[in-house]
Amino acid sequence: MIKRLAALLPVLLLAACASMSSMQGEQVVNERLAVDVPRAWNKVTDRFVQDPYETWTQEGLPLDHLRFWGGVRPGQPLMIKPAMFSRQPDAKEPRVPTFRQGLTPEKLVNLFEELYATAGTVTITKMDPAVFAGQKGVRFEFTLARRRDDLGMQGVGWVAVRPDPVYGEELYAATFVAPRLSFFPRLLPMAEEVVKTARVKG
Repeated sequence: MIKRLAALLPVLLLAACASMSSMQGEQVVNERLAVDVPRAWNKVTDRFVQDPYETWTQEGLPLDHLRFWGGVRPGQPLMIKPAMFSRQPDAKEPRVPTFRQGLTPEKLVNLFEELYATAGTVTITKMDPAVFAGQKGVRFEFTLARRRDDLGMQGVGWVAVRPDPVYGEELYAATFVAPRLSFFPRLLPMAEEVVKTARVKG
């Protein structure tokens, strides 16, 4: 019982700090990435932490999330360092995946492998060339054994790099993750119908 409560504590803390709002129609991430939302999603906003991505969900964060990164520049991280490590001086700090110019498709996917490794054990299962936000990139699939409750998760991601005259390159990406059984196959088509509309704004 104590172990189960400990596993739920991060979820309860997140729920206390975050708010959700329903969205539909055109949405713009970081003023750079536009998508069309034909069926409503819930946008999750944390009043204390400004993540470098937007998080949306259908069933609630413990069960699924769709994330978008828009216009990440070289030297910028893809995530905020987990606060839990700052309170545990003996804990080994995770690597914070940071976008750099000139990364190969494999290295781009590795950034997201590192990002999700903060939550559990990640295995990349597939990589294919793809177009995202009008740019040539890669679509990848992965599994995640979530550390806090041993739940088996399935994930898919899209990432592409766009040349930029000022910063050299900008990264655009999306990921969708949900429990492997039932939730992932049911919700993936809803995530894909949004992702396929992604386009660079401006």
